Amino acid sequence: MPASHRFIQLLVLSAALRTSLLLLALLLSQHVWAGGYWNADYDSLRRVLPRQQSDTAELRTLVHLLDVTELTEARRREEALPFLDRLVVLNQELQRFDDRPYRLLRRGVQFWVNATDDAQAMQLLQQAVELFDETRRPIPRLLIDLAPLYNRLKQSEERLAYFKQKLEFYRVHGPMQNEAACYLVLAGSYRHMGNYNQAISNYLHAADLFKHFDRMLYSNELMVAGSAYADWGNTRKALHYLHQAVALENKYKLEGLRRFYTLQALSRLYLQENQLPQALSFANQALQAARRDSADRALYTAYGLVQKSAVLIKMQQLDQARQLLTRAQFLADSMQLPISGRPGEFVLDDTWARYYLARGDYARAEQRWLMAYRKATTSKFNMLRPHLLQQLIRFYDAQKQPEKGLRYTRTYLALVDSMNAAHASFNIAQYEGERLENSQNAKIADLKHANAFQTLRLRQRSFMLGGVLFVVAMMSGLGVVLYRQLRVNKRTLEQLRQTQTQLVAAEKWAFVGEVSAGIAHELQNPLNFMKRFAEVSSTMLDDMQRPGNGTARGGLEQQILAGLKQNLQEISQHGLRASSIIKDMLEHARTGTDRRQHTDLNQLVTEHARLAYEPFQTKNAVSAPSFTLDLDPNLPSVSLIPQDLGRVLVNLMTNAFQAVGQRVQVAEQDYTPAVRVSTRQLAEAVEIRVHDNGLGIPESIREQIFLPFFTTKAAGEGTGLGLSMSYEIVTKGHGGTLRAETREGEFTEFIITLAEQRG
Repeated sequence: MPASHRFIQLLVLSAALRTSLLLLALLLSQHVWAGGYWNADYDSLRRVLPRQQSDTAELRTLVHLLDVTELTEARRREEALPFLDRLVVLNQELQRFDDRPYRLLRRGVQFWVNATDDAQAMQLLQQAVELFDETRRPIPRLLIDLAPLYNRLKQSEERLAYFKQKLEFYRVHGPMQNEAACYLVLAGSYRHMGNYNQAISNYLHAADLFKHFDRMLYSNELMVAGSAYADWGNTRKALHYLHQAVALENKYKLEGLRRFYTLQALSRLYLQENQLPQALSFANQALQAARRDSADRALYTAYGLVQKSAVLIKMQQLDQARQLLTRAQFLADSMQLPISGRPGEFVLDDTWARYYLARGDYARAEQRWLMAYRKATTSKFNMLRPHLLQQLIRFYDAQKQPEKGLRYTRTYLALVDSMNAAHASFNIAQYEGERLENSQNAKIADLKHANAFQTLRLRQRSFMLGGVLFVVAMMSGLGVVLYRQLRVNKRTLEQLRQTQTQLVAAEKWAFVGEVSAGIAHELQNPLNFMKRFAEVSSTMLDDMQRPGNGTARGGLEQQILAGLKQNLQEISQHGLRASSIIKDMLEHARTGTDRRQHTDLNQLVTEHARLAYEPFQTKNAVSAPSFTLDLDPNLPSVSLIPQDLGRVLVNLMTNAFQAVGQRVQVAEQDYTPAVRVSTRQLAEAVEIRVHDNGLGIPESIREQIFLPFFTTKAAGEGTGLGLSMSYEIVTKGHGGTLRAETREGEFTEFIITLAEQRG
């Protein structure tokens, strides 16, 4: 190959490597952000924050704390400001990520706290969302928190359009957490419009996604789906989802808004069904949940008092109802509560009207219903307006005021017509809806597949090109000149093909190196056995040449000769075993399809236990570990590859003897080294356990012990392939499992499970 072509090729590799390193950095950053403690408790994280010992740990905790912060609560908004300030300061020192979105978030929250410019707060928060989206950062809480800002700005149509557009983006590009948040907000928008069909569909979409990462929002979406079904008139479905939500809240001990709202919804549902004892019971439980909330006790209590009052009015307990309504009115006036808030609709005026109607005070009842209707109209709260108009129409009909009744009937019909017209685009046949959704899902799946394929190809190229980093560094001085030649030459395709060929060859050599290392590791045991038997034979010859004790010399020589003969037989046997290992490894490398045969597992364990134990027993008979075989006599024959499983057994038992030997060196008092190998029959499998009372495996490396080339032994003492090859033989070669149970400083036990295949 001409020298200029080589230079051009190296330049291509240099440019590709720089691109690959950037991609690798992006992938690592996404991996870091993929965690997210979505089930973490806000107050617990806030208490842990001051106790962090390092800046890195404090920064990580701040990120997680802001992940779960609900900015819809005024107290949390105020607390978020110093957290955001501290995060920016720490990140300036550590430079762990781009903090521009957090700076925008801080400015937006400041406007929200001061209540000076909600539109400016909305703009800044949306800009922060766009920057988070560039790195695929999960921000479900922030997206959900945008909804009440839209409500304060009375921009219901803009809210619907924004979250539709974000949902399309997240369904293709992810992350899944943000997709779930969009479904949640869209469901609320459709419910405020009175479109229960779309609302419930989106609530359930959100629940299916939240189920995978956030149990609190999962139970919340089941609860609001049930509540929406109740408003839609489907009591059976409403009870189904509401009781599911209660079960989850009990299971995970969830409190706060979610539990309060669930109990409120159940109380409203039973009141609607005229099951007053149940309605009163859940209303009392809701009030108790409200009083347990330290942050929003007054807000939830006001809602709870109104609901209990409604139940008491229906039960004709008017004096008690008035006392509760008076307390609720005081809380509403002091907090300036709107007709629709985070815990749902606040029907205080409607409940007062029902109270006055029960008292026969028709003037005040009319006044309260008109007040409630004006508030719902001003807030564009269409979900409540038809209900209030119906109450007014019934009231005027009962009061024999047909003119007023007719006027509000016209208003009601106009409202219903406008809502039906707005929802007309959603009134399609079920099959048409399924076809449209399936078509959209197919398109999204194709886009996701294309993105995943491109990401995989880029990742593979980045890792493969990393192998030539040293050569690229040496040639970097010629990079600029070669790049200019490349642009003139325009032979990119030819050089890339040549590069691909070289990388394939390099990958083949890497495989050859791995197989060679595996052969060396497997040969180490028989060669060690041969070496030790040779040393013993040499020692016996020295004893034979040493002057004897008269008549006993002849007998000693005979014993030594017999021992030498036995040692030579052992050396020959292990030489044959080494040859067999080489043959087996090469055959495995070529095909990997050895034939199984039905084998007496107890006999196989016994033979290889002797092979593994003899070197340690011969080396020091006095301090040799105790060795126990506990074999199930009723064990059936098992279909397996004896040579392969034998290597696994020798590896595991050798490791066990070495482990107890290391603990002996620690010189613990009253320590007796012991190794136990047992077999037993399970329901449809057989099990082999290799147990030692050595030093155990440290927790920091337990997840790495089955990785290739991972070893804790000194250089030259191990290749790190023993356990990885054993794992491959058991899992892939035999379809079984190999796992380790250990307690540091006490024991380690490796457990092999093989499916029983009777002959």
